[in-house]
Amino acid sequence: MVKTLDHTGFKAAVEYLCEIDPILGEVTNQYGMPKLLDRPSGFPTLVYTILEQQVSLASAKSTYSKLTKRIPDLSPELLLTLSSSEMLEIGFSRQKARYSRLLAEAVIQGKLDMDALSSQSDQTVFSKLTALTGVGPWTANIYLLSALKRPNIWPAGDLALQVAVQELYKLSRRPQNDEIESFGDRWTPYRAVAARILWQYYVSRDKMKN
Repeated sequence: MVKTLDHTGFKAAVEYLCEIDPILGEVTNQYGMPKLLDRPSGFPTLVYTILEQQVSLASAKSTYSKLTKRIPDLSPELLLTLSSSEMLEIGFSRQKARYSRLLAEAVIQGKLDMDALSSQSDQTVFSKLTALTGVGPWTANIYLLSALKRPNIWPAGDLALQVAVQELYKLSRRPQNDEIESFGDRWTPYRAVAARILWQYYVSRDKMKN
């Protein structure tokens, strides 16, 4: 049976992590309870996650907002009605426009069943998503974490997580993907919840600097 997080389970997981890791407890005490990051599963959210690759969250949100204003009921078929120039006008890079169009084609052709992902294992979902052009480990993990609400997903390649771990745990340098992958093992089976606490720290401390 696939395990997922709801608000009650999320709160319990935060409390558990704060008990076993005083540093996470300090972050929660200082910055408050992190958000569950509850996104709907499906094609629109995966497009949104593609837009978030290697850009600021604000930039991705702006582009996605323009996209859904143009197409309120976003679907693979409707996305493909947009020309490349229209997608560029909305804010897509050429690369992300291509990735999103390839995703839409994969769904339409039956190569990817978005609905079926919710009942499949973390590894199966990860493998199916990363088989798509333009969907790498970070994108697959963020979708698993935010849309499918899997409790033990750990997006090791996320820059904000790497910075947060370095600062909070007083590391001499920012940990690389393999290093932070093993670092996250201490929070199993709730690595996705630990990630949310670390993101809470990263965003909050960033606001304090500005």
